[in-house]
Amino acid sequence: MEKVIAALWAPDGESRATFNQRLLEELVPELQAAGALHIRLNLRDDAVEPAQSLTQIWQAPQQDAVAQFWVPSSHAMFFGAVDTVLNQYSAHHAAWLVIESTIIPNKDHPPVRGERSYGWSQMAFLNFRVDQSHAESIQHWHDHHTNVAIVTQSNFEYAQNLVIRALTPDAPKYDAIVEECFPPEAMSDPAAFFDAVNDPTLLEDNIRRMMESCAGFLKFGELDVIPTSQYVIHD
Repeated sequence: MEKVIAALWAPDGESRATFNQRLLEELVPELQAAGALHIRLNLRDDAVEPAQSLTQIWQAPQQDAVAQFWVPSSHAMFFGAVDTVLNQYSAHHAAWLVIESTIIPNKDHPPVRGERSYGWSQMAFLNFRVDQSHAESIQHWHDHHTNVAIVTQSNFEYAQNLVIRALTPDAPKYDAIVEECFPPEAMSDPAAFFDAVNDPTLLEDNIRRMMESCAGFLKFGELDVIPTSQYVIHD
């Protein structure tokens, strides 16, 4: 089995609300029929509007939704049916084969099938620094930054996805895709986001540690970070 992450762009003139509804009600069963398993949708909707200030933009226009799922094989001869479905339900889509590392499994707020998950999900599409090797960036990410992200934030779910290759032509070049889930108050309260409520000193220190660690492996300016509502579909 292989994991795929796909970014989807809404058709011109279609509201995000209508687009999101079509994805939930129509895309999911079509993906399942095409052979996709363990489907998860991350949708940009009104529920995450308070987190818009946390958005970081590289691609323009940015992706309107993200689909995550598993397939028996991402080889073109087997992936075609899934690719056709994604094309039918978006104006444009891009897909990547990834390796997932589950850093923090969601044990505190287990998702309910087909319902909006608790809190909100930050999807981050990342590129590594170009002044060091790919291996050096991964080493910093895995051996240093992972622990920093755990101890300085209020994330209750954390998955790292290392991009192996693009599966669609003209897909934006990303080195990694990260999903982190936070409590609702973290959308608008930095202290809640950085796990430092009522502690200004800890807040300042956690922000500093996070930014210093990010600088050790990320190429700032080539990041797409979007707040989303998470929907997990269990087979």
